[in-house]
Amino acid sequence: MPDCCCWNDIFQYETNKVTRIQSTNYGTIKWVLHVIVFSYVSFALVSDKLYQRKEPLISSVHTKVKGIAEVKEGILKDGKKTTVLSVFDTADYTFPLQGNSFFVMTNFLKTEGQEQGLCPEYPTRRTLCSSDRGCKKGWMDPQSKGIQTGRCIVYKGTQKTCEVSAWCPIEAVEEAPRPALLSSAENFTVLIKNNIDFPGHNYTTRNILGLNISCTFHKAWNPLCPIFRLGDIFQETGDNFSDVAIKGGIMGIEIYWDCNLDRWSHHCHPKYSFRRLDDKTTNEALYPGYNFRYAKYYRENNVEKRTLIKVYGIRFDILVFGTGGKFDIIQLIVYIGSTLSYFGLATVFIDFLINTYSSSICRSHVYPCCKCCQPCVVNEYYYRKKCESIVEPKLTLKYVSFVDEPHIRMVDQQLLGKSLQDVKGHEVPRPSMDFTYLFKLPLSLPDPPPTLGQAEEMQPLQGEVTPRSGDSPSWCQCGSCLPSRLPENRRSLEELCCRRKPGPCITTSELFRKVVLSRKALQLQLLYQEPLLALDTEAINSRLRHCAYRCYTTWRFGSQDMADFAILPSCCRWQIRREFPKSEGQYSGFRSPL
Repeated sequence: MPDCCCWNDIFQYETNKVTRIQSTNYGTIKWVLHVIVFSYVSFALVSDKLYQRKEPLISSVHTKVKGIAEVKEGILKDGKKTTVLSVFDTADYTFPLQGNSFFVMTNFLKTEGQEQGLCPEYPTRRTLCSSDRGCKKGWMDPQSKGIQTGRCIVYKGTQKTCEVSAWCPIEAVEEAPRPALLSSAENFTVLIKNNIDFPGHNYTTRNILGLNISCTFHKAWNPLCPIFRLGDIFQETGDNFSDVAIKGGIMGIEIYWDCNLDRWSHHCHPKYSFRRLDDKTTNEALYPGYNFRYAKYYRENNVEKRTLIKVYGIRFDILVFGTGGKFDIIQLIVYIGSTLSYFGLATVFIDFLINTYSSSICRSHVYPCCKCCQPCVVNEYYYRKKCESIVEPKLTLKYVSFVDEPHIRMVDQQLLGKSLQDVKGHEVPRPSMDFTYLFKLPLSLPDPPPTLGQAEEMQPLQGEVTPRSGDSPSWCQCGSCLPSRLPENRRSLEELCCRRKPGPCITTSELFRKVVLSRKALQLQLLYQEPLLALDTEAINSRLRHCAYRCYTTWRFGSQDMADFAILPSCCRWQIRREFPKSEGQYSGFRSPL
C-alpha cells in the first residue's frame, strides 16, 4: 500500500487557478503589451538570426608589403656632413614578426664602424665623472652600453665619462630624424590573405576569392579589396602618417566575418576596420612610439665590425574575429521557449496596477481628493477576487466576533492577565457568508405560526437589555456570562462576551437555538459525516457539544481559517455546555490548532 501511495504521488499534475477579469481597460493593456513583446521577439529573431547555431572561426593570415622608397641620409665623411641617396625595397624596410603582424620601417638612426674595445661612455647624468672614484670596475648598468673598467677618461673637450668595455664607438643618444627618412612609406601597399574555417559547419573560405588583385581598398567604393595603402589606413583612424612615421606606432587592422551559411540567404564576406592601438597621447618621457635595434655584421682587415641601426616604424596587428551561423531547429526551440516568459510582463504590470490602486493609501488619500481616479476603485474588487489573505498562524493568534459589530477582530498578542473583552485588536472584514450551510438545518423542524415577537427574537440587536445576574462578571455586557473555571494563567482567554456594548445576549435569539443548539440539526450533521455513528452512546454529548462549537464559529466567522482560531463568548460556551453537559463537569477550554 505505501508503494502505491508513492506511485500515486509521482503520477499527478498540478496547475494554477486563474482569475479572469472582464475589463476593457486591462484587456487593452494586455494585448498592447503582448503585441509589443511579440514584435520585439520577432524582430530580434530575424535581425540577430537567433534561430542559428553560431560558431567562432579559425583563421590564418599571410601578408605581402610592396613599395620602393628613396632615402636621403646625412653622413659624416672626412669631417664634412654630406647627403647620400639610397633606395630601399621590401627587404630593407620589412622585418619578419611572429603571429598575425608585420612591421614597416619608417625612420632609423645608424652607428657605423663599431668594434669590440674600450671607449668612453656616452655622457649622461649617470655616466659623467670627475675621477676614477666615480667609476666602479665591473659595474653593469642596465641603461649602460658596456661594462665599466673603473677608469674616468675624456669623452670630448672637458667632458669626462666612465670607460667601458663595449662595441665602440658608443651609440649616441639622438632624436629621431624629422621628417622621417622613409616618409614615402605611406604609399606602400600591403596584400592581406586571410583564410577562415568553421569546423562545425564544414565551411572554408578566404578574402581574395574571385577578386581583382590590382584593386586598392576604399571604404565606400571598394570595401572588399584586400590590398591596403598604408596612408589610407591612417586616414581612416584620423591620424597623420607623416607624424606617426617619425617615432613609430602600432596600428590594428580588424577583419570581421559575419557569415550567414543558410542556403536561402548565403552571405560570407569580410568587413575591414582600423584602430590605433598605441597611446598617441603618451608623454615624451614614457617612450612613445615603436622602435627596436638590430645590427649588420661584417669583417674589415680581419676585425669583426658592425653597423648598429635603431629602427623606428609601424607594427600592424591583424585581428581576425567573427562567427558563422546556420539554421538549427534546437536553437529556434530554445529561443522560443526563453521568450515565452516575456509575455508574462503583461500579467506583472496589470497585477502591479491592481495592487497599487487597491492599496489603503489610494483608498484614504487619493480617491477622496481626485474625482478622475474614482473609476479606479473597482481595483479593490478585483484585488479581493484575485487574492486570498492568510494570516500567519501563531500561538498568540485569536479571532473574536461581537454580535453588535459588523467586522471581526484579530488579536495577535499575549493577554498577560488582561481580559480578552478589553483587548482592542485589529479589525478585519467579515468573509462573505456561504449559504450552502443552510442545507444542514433539519427540514422537519416545525415552523410555529408567526407572532408579533418572532422578528425581535430572530434579531438580538433590537431587543431590550437582559438584566445582569449576580454571578455575571464585570466584563460581561449581555448579563449571561459566567466566570471562567480555568487556571488563573489561562482565565483571561475565556473572559469574552458576545457583545461589545450592553444589550441582549445572542443566546436568547431563535436563530442561535436553531443553528447551534438544535439537537436534531446537530445529529443530522454528525450522521452526514459518519452515517454509521451510534447516537445512543454515552459519548454522544461530547460529539454534539463540539459540533455545536463548530456550528457557532462557522456561523459567526464564515472562514474556516478564522474558525480554527476563534474564541467563543462565555455566554455561548456555557449555554452549549448546559445543553450538552459533560458527565465529569470539567472542560478543557480553547485549544490552539498548532
